Amino acid sequence: MSLRLERHKHYVDLVKQRDGFECEVCDRSYGDGFCCSECNFTIHRKCAFVFMLRDLLEHPSHVGHCLKLLTTGAPDHTDPKCHLCGKNTKRLLYHCSVCKLNLDISCIFDYFSNRARLIHSWHHHPLLLFDFRFQLQCDVCHMSHRSGYFCSRCQLVVHKECVSKIESAEITHPFHARHPLKLLTDGAPDYTDPECHICGKETANLLYHCDKCKFNMDIDCAIRNPQRLSLSKLKVHEHTLTLMPKLMFFVCDACGKKGDHAPYTCVQCDFMFFHQKCAYLPLVINVNHHEHRVSYKYPLGPGEWICGVCWEEINWSYGAYSCSSCPNYAIHSRCATRKDVWDGKELDGVPEVIEDIKPFKMNDDNTITHFTHEHNMSLNKITEERSICEACVLPIDSYTSYKCSKSDCCFILHETCANLPKKRRHFLSPQPLTLRPQSQHKKETICRACDQVFCQGFVYSTYQKQNFDLLCSSITVPFKHGSHDHHLLYLKLEVDHMKTCQNCGIDQKEVVLGCIKCNYFLDFRCATLPYTVRLPRYDDHPLTLCYGEKASGKYWCDICERETNSKTWFYTCKDCGVTLHVFCVVGDIRYAKPGGSINNNVELVPNNRSSRPLCHNCHCHCLGSFILKDFVEDIFCSYYCFSRCKPWMSLMKKEKGICPPWAYK
Repeated sequence: MSLRLERHKHYVDLVKQRDGFECEVCDRSYGDGFCCSECNFTIHRKCAFVFMLRDLLEHPSHVGHCLKLLTTGAPDHTDPKCHLCGKNTKRLLYHCSVCKLNLDISCIFDYFSNRARLIHSWHHHPLLLFDFRFQLQCDVCHMSHRSGYFCSRCQLVVHKECVSKIESAEITHPFHARHPLKLLTDGAPDYTDPECHICGKETANLLYHCDKCKFNMDIDCAIRNPQRLSLSKLKVHEHTLTLMPKLMFFVCDACGKKGDHAPYTCVQCDFMFFHQKCAYLPLVINVNHHEHRVSYKYPLGPGEWICGVCWEEINWSYGAYSCSSCPNYAIHSRCATRKDVWDGKELDGVPEVIEDIKPFKMNDDNTITHFTHEHNMSLNKITEERSICEACVLPIDSYTSYKCSKSDCCFILHETCANLPKKRRHFLSPQPLTLRPQSQHKKETICRACDQVFCQGFVYSTYQKQNFDLLCSSITVPFKHGSHDHHLLYLKLEVDHMKTCQNCGIDQKEVVLGCIKCNYFLDFRCATLPYTVRLPRYDDHPLTLCYGEKASGKYWCDICERETNSKTWFYTCKDCGVTLHVFCVVGDIRYAKPGGSINNNVELVPNNRSSRPLCHNCHCHCLGSFILKDFVEDIFCSYYCFSRCKPWMSLMKKEKGICPPWAYK
């Protein structure tokens, strides 16, 4: 993520603490920071305070000349040592061009600290009242506000509103009643574990500490969101639980996972242990991996249990969630209550309402009324070579279908598509998915799983208007794919934990299907590519998806006449021996249909003329099955080129597009 710092001419990138970096201002090793590739410096987020300072027109050690901030180190013709302290300066320093002398940032900070006049009993340095311009986070509330107090020596930041929350430099707290706790403002001492003994998170600048017990507690646990010393009337346990506020190793009886800090314990049950989060586990919930409600049970009970989410073994001597209707179904406690699995609703005491999810009403043995169509539909077993299913936008061919009974209406559905439920639970969303015809959406719809645009067909949507096409929402886990020997599981990726698709090589930040054991991952676009495809120009033979092969010679695409990488996936005809890029066969718009449109006024036109038009963006001949024509008659070869020519298209859509092979430079 790139952003601008105050009074710095270049964009800087955010650098995470875990990446490890040396700050060009201080000698500390805490917190996230910024990196400027142009000036080649890295700086802590808090040390970036230096960019908010004006050039110094006066300094006690250098009166009469202006000191300016430099970000590329001491100039070659000057002594790189600080004029005041004698230490070597870093990339960031203050410089006098007249006297050719340099001052390091720590000496400048000392100067501001000496000018500070605000004294608070809980901090040993005077503080500056400063306008942060929303760039610095408060050490108490962790939010960004305009103004607050700043210590230039400790880089301590406290908003005006948060000062009142800090009562004094020493407190007595029920989590550590034996000794008073002292407020530290420059981080945990080196002789202690820097983690908070209550929540287990690493402490920041501001914390409470007991030097006799080496006990640390962050501001959140001490002031903002303190845990309760005892818990009663819980869903998962009948006795009162008591907090043990110390770092200790244990195994949680509710989930079977290890813990290392401040568990809740039940003395009456021979010291059963609970993670703080597990003490609040719900009793009855809905999960998106199963159609029935599941209930918490302790212990789960003997059996060979496999989790229905992660497909790992469940230790039956601990707590887990199980289904009363499906005796062999169970889920780990942690898996069942993940944000991407559970919708957050506790259903204990809530009557279960059985919804009617049938998509049609049977009128007789051969006639139905489907909820997406106004007319009755009749069972049809006659081959329909030119008819396209309104749901999946694939040819009906010889498949059994339901066809509108009115002769002047061409609405038709595959029998399997007609049976798609109106509502379903699916691992792609913790909320139930509702089936809707695409015609109800005015703009083009992008599938949240595969990032593909689709303009026709049916779509499954959440109430938050997240859409998933039929291919992605029909995947079940474990998922068996022909490109890999093992089953693939759905993986919701954590922040900054990207996975690269084995086929297309594109990094995915949100969801993938993968085999963790083999480090093998597929994005949803590649995982749902059709295994066989028919194109008009290869009418007699189906095209088959090949998952790459070792070849001595070069392969060439029969459509764009450019080289095909034999190590990646491609389509081939086993009879003709032709090879084709995946993009050249399927394009980048799903469910494309003659006469369809996206974005209200961009028409999809069959690309079947003898002369191929030129794309308005890449200026290449349009080689796909469809071309896009907008309201000013501009022609585009693909959605990729269309999105790059329109300034109002979002950056996300542009980043995730795949360039057509014929447009490679």
